[in-house]
Amino acid sequence: MKEHKQKMSGAEIFFECLHKEKVEYIFGYPGGSVLKLYEKLYDVDFLEHILTRHEQGATHAAEGYAKATGKVGVVLVTSGPGATNTVTGIADAYMDSIPIVVFTGQVPTRLIGNDAFQEADIMGITRPITKHNFLVRDVKELAETIRKAFFIASTGRPGPVLVDLPKDVINSMCEFEYPEKVDLRGYKPTFMGHQNQIKKAAEMLKKAKRPLLYVGGGVIMSGGTRELALLAKENNLPVTMTLQGLGAFPGTDDLSLGMLGMHGTYWANQAVNSCDLLIALGARFDDRVTGKVESFSTKSYKIHVDVDPTAIDKNVLVDLPIVGDVKHVLAELASEMDEHPDLSEWWKQIEKWKKECPFDLDPNDGMLRTQFVIEKISEKTKGHAVVVSDVGQHQMWIAQHYKFVHPRSHLTSGGLGTMGFSVPASIGAAFGVKDRPIISISGDGGFQMNIQELITAVANKLPIKFIVINNSFLGMVRQWQELFHAEKYSFTDLSKSNPDFRKVAEAFGLAAFSVEHPKEVDSVLDEAFAINDRPVFIEFKVVKEDMVFPMVPAGASIGEMMTKRLNPKTMV
Repeated sequence: MKEHKQKMSGAEIFFECLHKEKVEYIFGYPGGSVLKLYEKLYDVDFLEHILTRHEQGATHAAEGYAKATGKVGVVLVTSGPGATNTVTGIADAYMDSIPIVVFTGQVPTRLIGNDAFQEADIMGITRPITKHNFLVRDVKELAETIRKAFFIASTGRPGPVLVDLPKDVINSMCEFEYPEKVDLRGYKPTFMGHQNQIKKAAEMLKKAKRPLLYVGGGVIMSGGTRELALLAKENNLPVTMTLQGLGAFPGTDDLSLGMLGMHGTYWANQAVNSCDLLIALGARFDDRVTGKVESFSTKSYKIHVDVDPTAIDKNVLVDLPIVGDVKHVLAELASEMDEHPDLSEWWKQIEKWKKECPFDLDPNDGMLRTQFVIEKISEKTKGHAVVVSDVGQHQMWIAQHYKFVHPRSHLTSGGLGTMGFSVPASIGAAFGVKDRPIISISGDGGFQMNIQELITAVANKLPIKFIVINNSFLGMVRQWQELFHAEKYSFTDLSKSNPDFRKVAEAFGLAAFSVEHPKEVDSVLDEAFAINDRPVFIEFKVVKEDMVFPMVPAGASIGEMMTKRLNPKTMV
């Protein structure tokens, strides 16, 4: 006789599936179509629900959790506006390959397409910005669909998956069975690189006179930082990293050239242009790295290692593609290196570039600058913190001046460039990482975009250090207006409309500080880092018109770097 399994409601099946997937946290916001799930959630004890104050905040928090831990972030929201409010976070996760599963409520199946109350075609809306999405029409498909969602989000090149849950499916009953294995036709990620291609790569590296490792976020996602360090150190190879790759290799190491690209270091970009072998590891040759594609690293033989075959030759044609998980490919490549290249002349040239254009950190004018603040934070934490940056000038200064020594210690919105990312993402990171300080750094513009999430941090007593770099401008936009738009500062001056940030933070219940002079920075940071029973806010009122250099203008080659203002202005 066939054994009859216990019948469960869709809501019960939902949480049984999350239990099987070892989900620790859900970031969400309740609403009408998911009330049955929240009724069941009231009695669930194996996970914690984090009530954010906006669905976009929930999605960014799930991203922060996923980026900081490598686990899948989970979101639960209602239908209609609840679902559409997640769109920016989903698009952000898609661009930066972050594994999240977003569960959205939906009107009953019989009402789909009828413009029912709080109905939105979230499947159609998110199809271009998800790795995959599902509409569950029958409760019997629910367990298998959730299993597939987590598998797709976390394997191969990670990414967001959306599961749309009609109200009647959540309420319906069926026997529960959770599939142990997933077999998806057409989805078979390649993990091991082709052995002959790896051998060719090793031969090219042995013969190279000016090799360069170009490291992207894929090295961190694959857990390949140890293998990267082994290959680089045994062969004395220079390493440059993308914005998302920072932390894959210690920024304090002599082999690190820092970040490359639009606001990368002068010496990293010169090395890219002059190398004879460029090995791209888990990177996608995005436009902020390459500049003008036709003139990108024209002297080099190019090897590209990526788990996603569609990334190969997408932006830059390469000479040797290797499809596979970068951790495994790095290990195989290192094992093939039975002789090591002599790079002494190459390193002499790199050191010469470093002396030609160092970072100018101290103009000796006694004014408070973002670069100085970032340097101080880096000194205080010694790289042993999770820094969650927002988007803009401060983001680039962090990339240039904070010395990251651990993977998953630099969280930021790279591909989409989402202002408002840092505050909620730092909350997600704080739930995932509890043995290191969590530092959220925003500009005064981006900070206001998800400022409501401060109360989420307060309610959960998260000891996050929320830092606002206040230059009373939309700084990066203002920089472009000065350089390329006839100095017409159209709607970027916030000096007359910004609130008193310190008072706002205090109203939310944070310990709050405001700093205007360089001599105050040390003591305020010490005081802030000593508070660990609630979140802390620090405002740094910095020079208003500072600009991030080096800078590669849009459409230019990375060899055409601007290193200073052509017409120096008074810094006020």
